[in-house]
Parts: sequence; C-alpha cells; structure tokens
Amino acid sequence: MTEKIETGSVVTGKVTGIQPYGAFIALDENTQGLVHISEITHGYVKDINDHLKVGDEVKVKVLSIDENAGKIGLSIRATEEAPVQQAAAAKPKKPRKRQAAAIVPEVEGQQGFNTLKDKLQEWIDQSQREDLIKK
Repeated sequence: MTEKIETGSVVTGKVTGIQPYGAFIALDENTQGLVHISEITHGYVKDINDHLKVGDEVKVKVLSIDENAGKIGLSIRATEEAPVQQAAAAKPKKPRKRQAAAIVPEVEGQQGFNTLKDKLQEWIDQSQREDLIKK
C-alpha cells in the first residue's frame, strides 16, 4: 500500500464508486478505501446516493488498515461533529405513574407465599382425584 497513510489520520479523497453497503474513496492514484454505510454520517442512512455521488471530494478519517488483505476502512462521520440531541434537552421527561398494588384478602392463618414443600402434598392429592383428571 502506501507509507504515508496511517490509522487515525484525516485525508481528502474522491468518491470513485457507490455500492449499497458503502462508498469507495480514492486516497491517491494507487490507494483506495471503503466508507461503510454506517460511517457516512451521523444518524440512519437508507440510501448512500442521498449523501454522496461519484466524483465528490470528501474528508475521511482512516479507521483501519489491513495490509495483508489490502483494505482500508474509512469514515466520513468521524470527521464531523455529532449533532446535539435537541428533542431530549428541550422536553423534560415526566415521571411515570405507578399502578397501585392490588389488595388481596388474607386467607385465615395464611401469610406470605407458600413454599413448594407446603404445596407439594396438595398438588399430589389433586393429581389423584378422579373428578379433576381429564379424559
């Protein structure tokens, strides 16, 4: 590849091709990299053609260089400042209303939850009753 391009550097390149998954950017005569669709801009990108076209000059940040595979990962988004979330700042959240707990009448002599050990014998008895067995 080339010696002058390093991970983290910001360079200017020219869009040479657009695919559904990203845009190819020529960094010099011999070197080109890919800006993945998720690195085009902040926010959701449905169609790259809405943001870039072949021949555009763009400023990109080098995210990764894979010398063995000959691939360079680029980002246009990393060269831009993230937009401020205005909707959240302008409108404070209201506290959610809590639903009151249902009041369950207390069974004579019973408090809290039944343990499995307490209910086991009752379940065994129920399983052996003829009137409860489905036929």
